[in-house]
Amino acid sequence: MAFRSCVIAVALGLLGTAGLSAQTKAGPPNLQGVWTNGTLTPLTRPTDFADRYALTKAEAAEFERTGFERVMKTVPELDRMTAGDLNDTYLDTAALKVVPDRRTSLIVDPPNGMLPPRTSAAQQRPARPLSYDDPESRTLHERCLLSFNFGGSSSVPPLVPNPVLQDFYRIVQTPQHVAILAEMFHDVRVIPVDGRARTNLPQWMGESRGHWEGDVLVVETSNFADKSNYWWATSWRASRPSMRMVERFRRIDAETLDYEFTMTDPTMFTRSWTAKFPLTTNQKARGVTEGPLYEYACHEGNYAIVNVLKGARAQEAGQGDGPSRR
Repeated sequence: MAFRSCVIAVALGLLGTAGLSAQTKAGPPNLQGVWTNGTLTPLTRPTDFADRYALTKAEAAEFERTGFERVMKTVPELDRMTAGDLNDTYLDTAALKVVPDRRTSLIVDPPNGMLPPRTSAAQQRPARPLSYDDPESRTLHERCLLSFNFGGSSSVPPLVPNPVLQDFYRIVQTPQHVAILAEMFHDVRVIPVDGRARTNLPQWMGESRGHWEGDVLVVETSNFADKSNYWWATSWRASRPSMRMVERFRRIDAETLDYEFTMTDPTMFTRSWTAKFPLTTNQKARGVTEGPLYEYACHEGNYAIVNVLKGARAQEAGQGDGPSRR
């Protein structure tokens, strides 16, 4: 945590020194700000709109009206059983909107708005049972490290909207780096844009390198750590050495970033796939909580791990209804 705090402090401190003061109108666009990707539009196209690229205005209004019910359907059954306090106020779904062009999915390629078919090897890969044996066997989300829950995450690229906890990012930019500070778990990605070579050290979030193509920041990420033995290894976003990701950031106007990513992973999918959606600094327009980016203090007071493991031990001793061993 000390190293992470130091990196964040350095990245944010650069804003007042080298920062954009060195940029001119002929230089890279200013991507700085606190951005949100909050939207009700799902990553993949809902089955009830299987042949539809976009919604009508009336359909979009109904989609937004029933947003809470739709989001809750994406929450795994076990989490729904233990999440009785989830409601519209907590999830911000009451005011969330679909993306401006009313697309039925964030995925734009394949054209059907769905993830590509998985390779035969991926289909045969067994999922590791979720264990309650020790802290290291629990999810990174529960351990306040990284988030893979609910198919979306703010701390692991790409910046896919989380349908349960809306994501915010602070982008800080210098001539040598672009830093993306994520709200959830307070993680920061420091992306060199000065042409330096990769270290080729495997990392949970991969190793990112950026460059400018005109007014577009292109970020290429590889060297993801091999975590194929973890229980979420069957997830599309699990960390695998074969995964390659290309993200594109383009400033559209004073409050909008056009964000697009393409994922290629020949061990998981039969083809590459692409998703696209806007980020905005206009938090009110997205119907999410307004204000600055505060620290996501997950470790402080995190009694969940202790309680979960105590429950498992009690169940093993026949002393109660602790979590089931899956």
